[in-house]
Amino acid sequence: MQWYPGHIGKAEKELKEQLKLMDVVIEVRDARIPLSTTHPEMDSWLGNRKRILVLNREDMISKADRNAWAAYFSRQGMKVIFANGKLGMGSTKLGRLAKDMAANINIKRRAKGLLPRAVRAGIVGYPNVGKSSLINRLLKRRMCPAAPRPGITRDLKWVRFGKDLELLDSPGILPMRISDQTAAIKLAMCDDIGERSYDVADVAAVLVQMLIRIPSVGAKALQDRYKIDNDCLCGKTFVQKLALHLFSGDTHQAAFRILADFRKGKFGWVALERPPR
Repeated sequence: MQWYPGHIGKAEKELKEQLKLMDVVIEVRDARIPLSTTHPEMDSWLGNRKRILVLNREDMISKADRNAWAAYFSRQGMKVIFANGKLGMGSTKLGRLAKDMAANINIKRRAKGLLPRAVRAGIVGYPNVGKSSLINRLLKRRMCPAAPRPGITRDLKWVRFGKDLELLDSPGILPMRISDQTAAIKLAMCDDIGERSYDVADVAAVLVQMLIRIPSVGAKALQDRYKIDNDCLCGKTFVQKLALHLFSGDTHQAAFRILADFRKGKFGWVALERPPR
């Protein structure tokens, strides 16, 4: 499973250049899959730059999931904010933290006799994790195009937030080859990768097996939702049963329904990843 639109390579090269200008980097990840939505080269790109980690779509996971991830990243020494880019939750706290973390920049400038300048913060992350929506909420107006599908933002764009903060919106950056195919499947489940890159039926089958193993969901939630028995742990069999039950044997439509229902929270709001022990 691979997805690497042409604009990503160009954007990655430009982003690396712009990183040199940034005082603080805001990395946005999908709260449902925080480990699968970070670029494997991110740490080497950022070096010692200050980083704020934003776990967006915090409304799509449980309180227990939020607490577990907050504790995990706190142990890693990372500043974490849970956000909901659509509703604006976490955006005010994010803007304040970005300014606070880079406050020493203007202290140093004044000591050199230079005038203060706006803090430069770059917002980076995978496609469709909500970067542009987050910026629009920070600015309280629609400055960056945003839509619930990957690949909408194609160019880097600086926007100003008041007198004290400049934000760089960037396209979603993926590695040219996704070596971790387990992560790739989770990206597909959460609609963080282009649909043309994967087989919907295969991804839905794996999702069914994952949901069955999550205690707060389990086989019963699937049975109650679709009114069919799930008497085995085989996701592929379940997709085929659903296709016969509701879609005249069309497995693509059945698979798409399962994925759409998961993305809309019809099985409850659950994270697909838990912190490593």
